[in-house]
Amino acid sequence: MEIHSYRRVFDLERRIYRVDRLRLNPGGIPVRGLVYFLAIATATAILSRLPLVAVLASVFPWYLRDLALPGASAALLTVIRVEGRPFHLAAHALARYRSGPRHLAGARPCWASACVLPGGRWRPEEILILPDGSDCTMRRVRYTGPGAVLVTVAHERAASRFGVLNIVPRHADLTMRQMPDVRAPARGEVIVLERAARLDVR
Repeated sequence: MEIHSYRRVFDLERRIYRVDRLRLNPGGIPVRGLVYFLAIATATAILSRLPLVAVLASVFPWYLRDLALPGASAALLTVIRVEGRPFHLAAHALARYRSGPRHLAGARPCWASACVLPGGRWRPEEILILPDGSDCTMRRVRYTGPGAVLVTVAHERAASRFGVLNIVPRHADLTMRQMPDVRAPARGEVIVLERAARLDVR
């Protein structure tokens, strides 16, 4: 007899050979099969009380529904082995595999929504960039007050209405353009926009 693994020698399955004075079959009944039978019989009893399932269950006799079906299912599950493992261990491993991530990133689980799959492309999300004016160049922008604007470059402006102290009144439009050939002023200029006043930089 050739033994490929010591586990086949020491991994003995628990079996029931006798119940009191009643002797069972010579091979015995696996304890795992008895647990399968009780679990399937309990599940069958619970499901048979559901409204739709109860109609189908009433067609079969009670001995087929409560004894034959759980017994045949338990015997089948006892025989089934997946890669040498019993059914309940193999089913648990398959369920963990199906519910777990398929890829790893840095030896950590990586879900499809959080990492780049093999053969895929990574595209960054949209980035909002607000220039602070340190490049000394006016950019195209449209702003609606209230607020204040600090202008540190040479520019020309045109407004439909313009108040005192560089205040743009309500519902007034201010258009501003940069003058690149003119030297920037020594001090910046603050323009105040009231509510609903609009500034358009071109």
